[in-house]
Amino acid sequence: MLKMENVRKFYGRLCALDGLDLSIDDGALYGFVGPNGAGKTTAIKIMAGILYPDEGLVTIDGMEAGTDNRRLKRRIGYVPDSFGVYNNLKVSEYMDFFASCYQITGLVARQRIEKLLEYVELSDRADFYVDALSRGMKQKLSLARALLHDPKILIMDEPTSGLDPRTRFEFKQIIGELSDQGKTILISSHILSDISELCTDIGIIDQGRIVLSGRLREVMKLVTEQNPLVITVAAKITDTIRLLKADPQVKSVSIKGNDIMINYSGSQKKEAELLGTLVRAGIPVRSFSREKGSLEALFMQLTGHKEERTILSWNGEGEEDEY
Repeated sequence: MLKMENVRKFYGRLCALDGLDLSIDDGALYGFVGPNGAGKTTAIKIMAGILYPDEGLVTIDGMEAGTDNRRLKRRIGYVPDSFGVYNNLKVSEYMDFFASCYQITGLVARQRIEKLLEYVELSDRADFYVDALSRGMKQKLSLARALLHDPKILIMDEPTSGLDPRTRFEFKQIIGELSDQGKTILISSHILSDISELCTDIGIIDQGRIVLSGRLREVMKLVTEQNPLVITVAAKITDTIRLLKADPQVKSVSIKGNDIMINYSGSQKKEAELLGTLVRAGIPVRSFSREKGSLEALFMQLTGHKEERTILSWNGEGEEDEY
């Protein structure tokens, strides 16, 4: 549905996008995340046709960006992170104005506007001026406006930012319904819990490049499998560490109370064998499991904002180092 290949964008000498590659399948609900200054907004504006890349290729629904902008933009609905300046318009006038931009007029426009305002629960605000609406209502109105021309792909920049919990819940429900209707949706958000709950796919951008992308479920499964093993023992911590050091699959150990965290490179079968070794040695193991992965931890790791502290590790000659 949407592809960006080797896209570069410069602002003077600043490189905002540095060979960005991104692919979103038809019908995906794609979470697009990254730290401030990573290039998210620039990438989104290029997708929406507001900016053009200096290098690279962008295709949407099989059409190359820049070739037929009028036709292309009919396929895209864009919800920006800020509402814009339309305070002198009533809600109905705001919708009617944007409908006319897509040559939707007369009875067809009135029926579509009424349906969309009802869908986002703003029917009773049709005669209100836009500046009288709360932020949540403005976000809903912006979404209704983006749906006027029934776009195939919906691009949303921080759609739930600054919303109260109830409105945020309602907004997420609407996004889920639109996804169920078959629309391809991209959401950029700093609220990673929303991405975890909503999205089928994810792309993490840092310094103008995608550093990870894929199906969210598969990514999180892979993260969990690569996470440390956490072993909780009731006693004999020194004996436990001695046994762990003897296993070549154990690369490092961290200790907190009776919890022992190990970076372990073995397979699931090797994990079971390690547990068996501990039990046969009389170690009172209370729990033995992989630490569950989280999107927040993955994000911090990939974007370089998390420092891991290891208490004990071993070099290639079996000598112990402390940090």
